[in-house]
Amino acid sequence: MTQAETVACLLREIRACRLCAEALPLGPRPVVQASATARILVAAQAPGTRVHATGVPFNDPSGDRLRRWMGVDRATFYDAGLVNIVPMGFCYPGRAGRGGDRPPRRECARTWHDRLFAALAPPRLTLVIGQYAHAYHLGAERGATLTDTVRNWRRFWPHRVPMPHPSPRNTHWLQKNPWFEAELVPRLRDRVAEALDAARADLADGEIRADGAHRARRKEKQT
Repeated sequence: MTQAETVACLLREIRACRLCAEALPLGPRPVVQASATARILVAAQAPGTRVHATGVPFNDPSGDRLRRWMGVDRATFYDAGLVNIVPMGFCYPGRAGRGGDRPPRRECARTWHDRLFAALAPPRLTLVIGQYAHAYHLGAERGATLTDTVRNWRRFWPHRVPMPHPSPRNTHWLQKNPWFEAELVPRLRDRVAEALDAARADLADGEIRADGAHRARRKEKQT
């Protein structure tokens, strides 16, 4: 089985997942975008109601803000050959008692994440969005708070970028922390552009074939 076939098989399993059906107020609708060739990973939290309704990740005001931060258009963002979008929870978890959404369901990471990330090509750039993604992708390297982690973004540069969630609910956080959009966002846009250029060059040169096989791996088998 090729790498692309492995990823496609996993995506079919994920989209058919019903592990949390009884706990999900709108029922299961796993939302994920992934391919064997993408080299940018958007590691997010969980779908909201608009994303649940459409089945398209970040198809809401949060996505509009995230794409502005990244400096990309919708066509690029939704090109699965370039960008993987893998939230910590694949389904809308429901509303929290104090407002906002509940945390991502833990079953997703336990059941799917290690398998899926093992099948994907190593990302050139990972955008680590929100505290739950920070915990999974940064682990003990993260700070005591989300703000601490994001403020120390240079510690993870250039391959991982810790970020707040782009939700409109975080507008107050952005107003309290103007350094994020003044200092980090311009650097992020440049880094995203670099990663996209490199990924396109890899595809054009055959570094990553359409079936997801890597040239280096083929060379190792030949020696």
